[in-house]
Amino acid sequence: MALISKIEWTDATWNPVRGCTKISPGCKHCYAETFAERFRGVKGHPYEQGFDLRLVPEKLTEPFTWRTPKLVFVNSMSDLFQTGVPDEYAAAVSHVMVKANWHTYQVLTKRSERMRDLLAGSLRFAAAQKHIWWGVSVEDRKYGLPRIEHLRESPAAVRFLSIEPLLEDLGPIELDGISWVIVGGESGPGARPLREEWVLSIREQCKSARVPFFFKQWGGVRKARYGRELEGRTYDEYPPRLSAPVPDRITCLSLIKSFLTSVQEIRTFTDLNSLASA
Repeated sequence: MALISKIEWTDATWNPVRGCTKISPGCKHCYAETFAERFRGVKGHPYEQGFDLRLVPEKLTEPFTWRTPKLVFVNSMSDLFQTGVPDEYAAAVSHVMVKANWHTYQVLTKRSERMRDLLAGSLRFAAAQKHIWWGVSVEDRKYGLPRIEHLRESPAAVRFLSIEPLLEDLGPIELDGISWVIVGGESGPGARPLREEWVLSIREQCKSARVPFFFKQWGGVRKARYGRELEGRTYDEYPPRLSAPVPDRITCLSLIKSFLTSVQEIRTFTDLNSLASA
């Protein structure tokens, strides 16, 4: 967990799952994989197993210990809805988000069909929570646009799009039911170019649909060189955030105890990790 994140559109990151697999062009230069693989084989490091999928149940209760409300990016180093994550574990993560409701959570996936189906099923208890924002990654027309439709088909109360890395002109986007749009270019070695007209098209569509627009970065091999201004200004718009009181320390400890009891009744953490490794 990073209490202060360098990601422009969040405050902190929370990773009860680590590791992922590539499924579409947006994954080609995955920053998370690059970071994790640097530590493969380093004994005792959180990423000793590189970017292999691992559940991290000891991280589940972290949000209960943060006494200041935060905007939390869930699984910045993974994808909660990849097939290796058991339904029960996704439910455990969701229960934490529901209970620790003084934070606002940003859950982002490329596995949009599974997220849609679970939000309509076993995760419906979390779908309607307005302090949990459910989003999909969108990089192009072939893979990204269908994810938007899957998201719109879900019962999520707050839906958002992370259009990064934007790899081509997306054309018209259906924004009905979408609460927030982030746009950004790819950064780091091998970064693919971002064209201004692609970004302006999305910005204008958001403006017409009255959807908050956040421009993250132009990207490039040295992203700091190009910054994040679009036509002379930055765009840092967000959807409305709920405000909930932060419980006292004793109440937070009670919430942790209650949560741990409930998840152990579903299935032991050891069993869940065995499923993830299967």
